[in-house]
Amino acid sequence: MARNCLQAAELTTSGRPVLLPTEIECSLLSAVDLECEDLPNFPHLKSGLLILTTHRLLWLPESTAASSASAIPLAAITHIFSAKKSIKSMFASPRLRFQLSVSPDGRVSDTGSGSRSVVVTVVVRGKGDLDAFLNKLWDSWRGRAWEIVHEQAGSDVASGSGSSSGMYTREGAVRMVGVSGILRKEQEMWESTDKSLQDAFQDLNALMSKAKEMVMLAEKMRQKLLSGSTSQASAENDEELGSKQEMQDWLLSVGIISPVTKESAGAMYHQQLSRQLADFVRLPLERSGGMMNLIDIYCLFNRARGTELISPEDLLQACSLWEKFDVPVMLRKFDSGVMVIQNKSHSDEEVFARIKTLVTKADALQTGISASDAAITLGIAPGMAKEHLLTAESKGLLCRDISPDGFRFYVNLFPEIDPNDMFSVKDYGIYSTWLRAACASG
Repeated sequence: MARNCLQAAELTTSGRPVLLPTEIECSLLSAVDLECEDLPNFPHLKSGLLILTTHRLLWLPESTAASSASAIPLAAITHIFSAKKSIKSMFASPRLRFQLSVSPDGRVSDTGSGSRSVVVTVVVRGKGDLDAFLNKLWDSWRGRAWEIVHEQAGSDVASGSGSSSGMYTREGAVRMVGVSGILRKEQEMWESTDKSLQDAFQDLNALMSKAKEMVMLAEKMRQKLLSGSTSQASAENDEELGSKQEMQDWLLSVGIISPVTKESAGAMYHQQLSRQLADFVRLPLERSGGMMNLIDIYCLFNRARGTELISPEDLLQACSLWEKFDVPVMLRKFDSGVMVIQNKSHSDEEVFARIKTLVTKADALQTGISASDAAITLGIAPGMAKEHLLTAESKGLLCRDISPDGFRFYVNLFPEIDPNDMFSVKDYGIYSTWLRAACASG
């Protein structure tokens, strides 16, 4: 029913809204109802989260079902009513009203040029600063940031090039537009780089901390883009324009376009931060084998947030809230106290099977394996590999030897030894394989 009147809003897997190009979150209110008596097909929107961006008003239900999330373009708003103070309003839920332009069939107009207008009322049932929200709504509506996007889209069509449908995919990852997309936006990147350099020169401290990284990034982009522009016919050759890994590093260096802040999220700060973090860690986890140290995530996340840094306590609290949300990642604490973030689909049994295959090789039966050996096989950091080895030891799969050279792990042979006949050796099994390897080396 919502699609008959309002636009449907896309959500990520963690329930965060998928933002449009250049769209930034400004403020939000919790436990909000949207009402409109002028439209019979207006959806039943009760007790949801209302997010104000530079382009839209987004209403998200508590269940974060993507099919029921709705959006109202700010371009469709023709008038915002000033809040009236009265004795009656002191005992009722805070409200604000605005006027929408709708088409003859009752759908919200994207351009504000509908045939008639209706009044929508925002009723705040929870705790929130409605006055501050109203002021930011006025600022966003007067700023008309969506017109910039329309102008850029028009210039792209005139030049024969397409445009992306958004910076984020449904899963919350940065959209991979490919080499051709990068070439089409060469001029836009140069303008953005030029603006960043101008901002850096305004502050000497910012220049000293960012100049080296910005120069390296600008030089890489310049070389790649220039080489690509002179060879349009072979633009899709990954070997010529850089590896996929390098492209991903560039996209990660762009950072988060609209980081959740205490100013914009208010009392919902940690909840929204938790959802944004769940979207952000998806790509790094895929590149690191499904598990990463919490400290590494903290560094990557703060780097992507730019100047909007968070504290370790905020990160830990955001991770702890994942248990309440239906997100594909989770926080895990090993027996040693090391805390990691991993995908829910991550299987310890699969990791143990790969470790067992490694530790039962002929050379490993004699010399054992180290955390570095396991890290190479599993494709993860040595610190994470050591935690997996210790966990496998606690499960009875491995035995540990501590020497001046560090930890060495061996396959556990004790389960195959009969305590009633310790000298009996079967012709099959790991114990028999180990004996043959030991005899061959002797």
